[in-house]
Amino acid sequence: MKIQFEKNPEQIELIKALASENKTVAMEAQEAFAAFISDVVQQVLLQAGTASMIYRDVEFDEDDSPSIPLDLYYGLNEGHISVWSQTVGGGLPTNFVQGMQEMKVNTYRLDSAISMDKRYVRRARLDVVAAGLERMANEILVKQERNAWAVILKLLAEASTNGTQHVRRVGTTNTFQLDDMNKLFTLVRRLNAAYTGGTPQALQSRGLTDIFVSPEVKEQIRAFAYQPMNTRSGAVLTNGATAVPLPDSVREEIYRAAGTNEIFGVTVHELLELGTSRKYNDLFDTFRTTDIGGSAFVSADDELIVGIDASRNAFLRPVAIQSETRGQVRVLPDDQFLARSQKVGFYSYVEEGRVAVDARAAVGLVV
Repeated sequence: MKIQFEKNPEQIELIKALASENKTVAMEAQEAFAAFISDVVQQVLLQAGTASMIYRDVEFDEDDSPSIPLDLYYGLNEGHISVWSQTVGGGLPTNFVQGMQEMKVNTYRLDSAISMDKRYVRRARLDVVAAGLERMANEILVKQERNAWAVILKLLAEASTNGTQHVRRVGTTNTFQLDDMNKLFTLVRRLNAAYTGGTPQALQSRGLTDIFVSPEVKEQIRAFAYQPMNTRSGAVLTNGATAVPLPDSVREEIYRAAGTNEIFGVTVHELLELGTSRKYNDLFDTFRTTDIGGSAFVSADDELIVGIDASRNAFLRPVAIQSETRGQVRVLPDDQFLARSQKVGFYSYVEEGRVAVDARAAVGLVV
């Protein structure tokens, strides 16, 4: 999302006042502009990232100590659950056993700052001001995404339910097929058994809603339009021109749309951070402690597909509500610049945390 200003007299006058030689006028204009732009920066952060599709906000007052009552997520009075969280921004997500009680959550501040020459501001170069604010928002967004996905990938690397790993390998090396997606559904069902080991009451609502894939895996999904899909041998061979494809209507839909955004009702999201030797692959490789399907995960050779059940409240983002603006993101004038520096600046911050309280909401495939 891009930040754009309307070129009306009021906004132009306010922008010019930011660089006024009168210190009182300049500071009043900077404070007014910062209060106005806080909500705009927050909307950019909410719409531009991928983590906002997974995490649910848990708001708390600034300077408060956020907590999560774990017994609200489990109808049990005994036992324990696994929780993944970070203590500092950019830190290693850790897994700890938590009893059925209120869990205190660690939050951290993510911030960014910009400065620009006053000559651009005095000339009301709205494009320069907008570009600087976009950069400030994007720097916070990069930090948010890194911390949010680190928790998810750490969970996937370590999670095991009733002795079953949450990540498995595809049936055919380096090839993603509908059969792998079908088996992923079965894995999700097995992981979501009731605490007695039986069928849970809300079986149908506990499943897979989204998968996150690399562009290379999305390429294989587009190939569903012309590749065979069946896996059983018999009267019809499973390879070559005689193999059974998808139904014509499905193949035509994939062909016309240059791909598909949904498989078996599961939404497909493409992430450039996934893929061989990419950022999220490297993180998962670093966090992994055991082999997957009898062999080690190698970031340079293997693809990772992340499956999420967004119907759960498993991924939480405790975020502070600022006492003055009542918003999540705070933008303030940066008062470190003196008159001789001929610069005007702003800085912004958000205080948040990332927590995963139910490992069963995430599964993965290694291609």
